[in-house]
Amino acid sequence: MAMAEPNIKGIDPKQVVDETQDLYRRYSTKRDGWAKHVKEDREFRLGRQWTKEQEAVLQARGQAAVVVNRIHPAVEAAKSMITANRPSFRVAPREDSDNRVAQVMSAFLAYMYDISDGRSVVRTAVDDYYVAGMGLIQVYQDPLADMGKGEVKIKDIDPMDVYIDPNSRDRLFDDAENIIVSRLFTKNQAKRLYPMYKDAIENANSDVDFNTPETGRANDNYASQFPEDVGQVSEQDYIRGYERYYKLRVPKYRVYERFSNDENLLDETEWSDYLKQPAWIVNGTQILTDEAQVQQLMQQLAMQLQQQRAAAIQQEAAAGGDPNTIINADIPEPPIEEVTFEELIDIGQIQVVKVTVERVKMCAVMGDAYLYSRILPMDKYPIVPLVNMHTRTPYPTSDVRMVKGMQEYINKTRSLIIAHATTSTNTKILVPEGSVDMTEFEEKWAQPGVAIPYDPTDGPPITVQPSPLPNELYNNEQTAKSDIDHQLGLYEMMMGNSSVAPSTYKATISLDEFGQRKIKSKLADVEAALTRVAQVAIPMMQQLYTSEKVFRVLQPNNSLSDYVINKKLVDDKTGEIEVFNDITVGKYDVVYISGSTLPTNRYAELEFYMDAYQKGLIDRVEVLKKTEVFDIEGVMQRQDEIAQLQQALQQAQEEVKGLKGDLQTRDREAVNLRKKVEVEKFKSDMDGVSNKAKAAGTLFGKRLDDTLASEKRDIASRLKDMSLTPGGKAGSEN
Repeated sequence: MAMAEPNIKGIDPKQVVDETQDLYRRYSTKRDGWAKHVKEDREFRLGRQWTKEQEAVLQARGQAAVVVNRIHPAVEAAKSMITANRPSFRVAPREDSDNRVAQVMSAFLAYMYDISDGRSVVRTAVDDYYVAGMGLIQVYQDPLADMGKGEVKIKDIDPMDVYIDPNSRDRLFDDAENIIVSRLFTKNQAKRLYPMYKDAIENANSDVDFNTPETGRANDNYASQFPEDVGQVSEQDYIRGYERYYKLRVPKYRVYERFSNDENLLDETEWSDYLKQPAWIVNGTQILTDEAQVQQLMQQLAMQLQQQRAAAIQQEAAAGGDPNTIINADIPEPPIEEVTFEELIDIGQIQVVKVTVERVKMCAVMGDAYLYSRILPMDKYPIVPLVNMHTRTPYPTSDVRMVKGMQEYINKTRSLIIAHATTSTNTKILVPEGSVDMTEFEEKWAQPGVAIPYDPTDGPPITVQPSPLPNELYNNEQTAKSDIDHQLGLYEMMMGNSSVAPSTYKATISLDEFGQRKIKSKLADVEAALTRVAQVAIPMMQQLYTSEKVFRVLQPNNSLSDYVINKKLVDDKTGEIEVFNDITVGKYDVVYISGSTLPTNRYAELEFYMDAYQKGLIDRVEVLKKTEVFDIEGVMQRQDEIAQLQQALQQAQEEVKGLKGDLQTRDREAVNLRKKVEVEKFKSDMDGVSNKAKAAGTLFGKRLDDTLASEKRDIASRLKDMSLTPGGKAGSEN
């Protein structure tokens, strides 16, 4: 659903309706032949590969209309190869644009892809690319998404609903004068799509043209597979809707502010408001545009004047003058003059250059009712084609169209083989006329063990052996199958045939990479279209996302990252309000990362990254990105915890080892201590024994002395007694 805006001035609604319908009729007539081919290509892809006439001929022959659909699996295989991964974009700042904002814009493109179910959109467009020759992706603003805040999204469009200027020669239709998207709606569908225009849609008239080309194929069982064949119950309930896109020159005003060095490009509405903006000239030189800053400056100047006035009064009084002359004097006005930006232009402070830029205009029409018009913020069409085989016309050729002849050959060959097998099991017999009862013969011939009488006079029956089919017929069928795969850039190993794989792992990987080179020629077409999608989406984002927004992006490694845009912050130093990640300003280029949608050999890539990690070239985060681990942050946290635990365990083991050494030392010290104690105890015991011996010796000596003294006294006493005996002489000697 397009975002409605007030009608642009100078638009004649009836003229827009008439021009749009006339262009639709002319463009539709020019593309009738191409549309018929597209429908036929789609029929072949879905298995409708025999015409009614061909089926009638086969039925008359007793043959079955066999379909061996080799186109469908080939298209699916090629499509899965090209759309295996999410496309990757890198936004680069241009001129003085913010590099940080450019990184956020890259994330925003991934966000757009996710909320639009981009993989389904791209897969459908690539499917049309192979089958119809052209896939189409539309970039649009959905005003009802995100609770009415709006989102920039993408969607696929049926090529049969798009009508392009037949004179266009550019691969991306940049030179087309008009591109019209037209399809049938029921009025209820149209009212739900454009609820603000219910009355206009209800009263609108429409010449319903189902515009369904006929291909001559029976569609009794396939009507639901083609939109143009569905629901044709009541033409009166249908209304044809149109979205017409064309380019025009829009006036713009490039302004350069000398006082701020800012440069802006304004449209007419912005220019009118710009001229009325106020500004303030301070002291005849300084120019301010912030009213709050001007008010603060005026307060400061008023305070300074008051201080100067008070000082003058004091000086006048001190000099003996009359202070009233100063008090009664008029207070001078602050040197601030209020002007407009238009006046600043007149005095040369703002330079203006009027230019014209190319923009895309869109007009919405439902039946004969004009709905609205709006000018889109880019110079490239939001209808982006994936062109297969470009014919320098808006009508490219598909791969399916190139292989339809080979598919028909396969079907005819298989039908012939089956018919031959059927007839071969039923033996042909030639019998002489009148020799047998033909009715009885035909009834009983196939019965086992039956006897059929015949007249031998007319001769025996002759068995006619069928001619065998040549081997070349089978070989040609296999060749046709391979030709279909090769036309779509496939080979057997890419489709899972292991019998053709090399014997070594590296050789298999090399062959796989070589095979991808073939399909990369197709991938270049898809990448060019996706780059254009991003180029169109960025100015739409800048126009739509003007307020603060937080969005979440699923990264290729399955982790989630949060981003914020247009967040207003207050500078702590200046007090000014700044916008963080302001995506509304700046110019940016888009670089598509080539091959990002192709499948990768996970094991080979992981082996490469592991080798780089072991060599110290990358960290573990880059290795984990190449795995299917969803919770990478949790894994890394647990790895850190395990590493910390291992480190702690190692430290504990070292401490235990040290404690064991200390224990051994302590044991040795204890042993020595015990020995020392024993020695000291022995010494103490020896000292005790010595002391006891000394005491005993002293006691013995004392006792000996006492004994000797006693003996001496005894002897002396006896001697004395001897000297006193009769007959003796005192003091005489014996």
